[in-house]
Amino acid sequence: MKLLVTVKRVIDYNVQIRVKADGSGVEKDNVKMSMNPPDENAVEEALRIKEAGKADEIIILTIGNDKAQETIRTALAMGADRGIHIKTQNDLEPLAISKIISKVAEEEKPSIILMGKQAIDDDCNQTGQMTSALLNWPQATFASKIEIEGHNAIVTREIDEGLERIKVSIPFVASCDLRLNEPRYASLPNIMKAKKKPIDTKDASSLGINIEPRIEQIKVEEPPVRQKGIMVSDVAELVQKLKHEAKVI
Repeated sequence: MKLLVTVKRVIDYNVQIRVKADGSGVEKDNVKMSMNPPDENAVEEALRIKEAGKADEIIILTIGNDKAQETIRTALAMGADRGIHIKTQNDLEPLAISKIISKVAEEEKPSIILMGKQAIDDDCNQTGQMTSALLNWPQATFASKIEIEGHNAIVTREIDEGLERIKVSIPFVASCDLRLNEPRYASLPNIMKAKKKPIDTKDASSLGINIEPRIEQIKVEEPPVRQKGIMVSDVAELVQKLKHEAKVI
């Protein structure tokens, strides 16, 4: 069984996000970048499935500029087998990303596609669902536990009411929740080995699919500064403030 894991290079979650002076986007120059945290859970789950003897190969897929290969190398250092880098200089929309993943899946024929439930930069939470629809595969989103049972998988997923257990047939698409596992750290020997593992590079324009943006981003602004709160001495004063200043009652 072959596993395809998608990873994304994003601004590190510890970095304070800054908007560009011209409002055209978020500042990414000279900013620490790292693998999208839920994608780390997807890589870890793929490794555990392989270590359990239920998979033979783990392929890491990323889409982005030349520096995106660093994210693939991180996953290879964790224990994945090889990588695929689809090169593009543009920030692609979830639909375009899903089309590329589907195209790669048609060529590689994986049994399971694993990805993070959402990326922390755009927070769209759409790629897994769109990929499933394009491939006409079952989907198991927000997965917090995955159990492979023959040609099926039992997936425990997070929903508003609690937990839900579903059975999906292989092949399927799963988006991984942070509760799924605890990603491992790459050891120094594995980091050195990762430098020799193969990465197949292709240009996005060579795939023969339309990835042109459908949404135009006009301007990016920082949220307004939150106003300082007011301390009140008793309930009567609170009611007066809500009535006359906030005008909510």
